[in-house]
Amino acid sequence: MSSRARRIPAGRAGRLRLRRSLATALRGADLLERKLRLLLDREHTARRAAEDSDRVWHQRLAEAESWLVRGVLLGGESALAEAAPAGRARVDVRWGVLMGVRHPAAVTWTDPARSPGEQTPSNTALAHAETAYRAAARAAAELAAHQAAAELLAAEAARTRQRVRALRRHWIPRLHDELALAELALEETEHEEAVRRRWAAGHGGT
Repeated sequence: MSSRARRIPAGRAGRLRLRRSLATALRGADLLERKLRLLLDREHTARRAAEDSDRVWHQRLAEAESWLVRGVLLGGESALAEAAPAGRARVDVRWGVLMGVRHPAAVTWTDPARSPGEQTPSNTALAHAETAYRAAARAAAELAAHQAAAELLAAEAARTRQRVRALRRHWIPRLHDELALAELALEETEHEEAVRRRWAAGHGGT
């Protein structure tokens, strides 16, 4: 008798356990595949958002550098240093959870505040440069959040895909085979019992 055959429970109780195990495995595979679809869909959304943020970042950065050159030519480097606010920008990341995966869901950007006593940009070019640099920094923060979300979702999707593959290619076929063997063994046992009953009935009547 093979090791697989020895693992198969005998009788109707064993067959019932195998049927329940197979139903559980099939249901688990279905749920994991649903999870995988949701993860891949959200990952796709995050990657598209990252592409948009990357495009905005490059555009605003190019604009900012162009305006900066003009501003420095007009006011000199001292005008640039004087126009920089002392405050710091603030980035807050809101986290979300999808199918157990914690990932960045949104970014809140707060521009650095300039106090009433601080100088404003001395020329229009520097003012435009400041606006463009802030937009570029905001886009960079959003890009980082979207990329992080996509990577976290992709990693969980890969793990989920492996679990689905293990169920569909190995565990479920194995349960199918064991159930088929259990069904066959039970059928043979019931047939032998029926033969014995008929034999006993025939000999009891003589």
